[in-house]
Amino acid sequence: MKVLIVDDEPLAREELHYLVEQNPQVDAIYEAEGVDAARKIVASQHPQLMFLDIQLTDGSGMALAESLKDLPNRPYIVFATAYDQYALDAFDADAIDYLLKPFSQDRVNDAIKRVQKIITAVPRQTTQASSIQENPRLSLTNDERTIIVQKTAILYIQAQGGETVVYAVGGHQIASKQTLTNLLKQLNPAQFIRVHRSFAVNLNMVSEFEPSFNHTYELTLKDGSKVPVSRSYVADVKKALGLQ
Repeated sequence: MKVLIVDDEPLAREELHYLVEQNPQVDAIYEAEGVDAARKIVASQHPQLMFLDIQLTDGSGMALAESLKDLPNRPYIVFATAYDQYALDAFDADAIDYLLKPFSQDRVNDAIKRVQKIITAVPRQTTQASSIQENPRLSLTNDERTIIVQKTAILYIQAQGGETVVYAVGGHQIASKQTLTNLLKQLNPAQFIRVHRSFAVNLNMVSEFEPSFNHTYELTLKDGSKVPVSRSYVADVKKALGLQ
């Protein structure tokens, strides 16, 4: 297993590195002191597990985890921090575990074991997930109704007010109780990408990408719709659009 440790405190990285390397399941350990360095290692080395601090010098570990949620083959996240008040937010970001400093060998081993079990089980699920993503239709449920939408007709998807709304060509809006994360699992990640905590877009429907305010951006879609891109997703969106 490849493991990435992200912490802006050298002593904390050193302590966690020592504990991680005692585990025989670990083949390689990488270190990053911030968000930008972590992104580069994720892109180049493809670690399966990331021990991630929440407050980093150049950004938020929580925002980093959110921005990685929809990447194919993303690392599993274990938050490793001195702050216990972020636990609920951590699991909203699909974290596998939440470790509090100071770390113990047993807790680190438990986290690694948990991720190893998931990695072992994933190959059996890959074919099914791929089949779902390749299906040209998306089923949207709301109460007792199920509405079928052609995926190529989807403009963007927005989470709002406890439900998710799919905006499609022709001005159609379909509300569903399914979460944005759940819907994205059914869509091809090469075509649909999360651009904000509450928005995902069909990349084939994007016509313009322009700066907004406070280091954010805005997408204009082919029907004229405007979709915000939050700071934590800008790098991923630029890469997906071939801008870097």
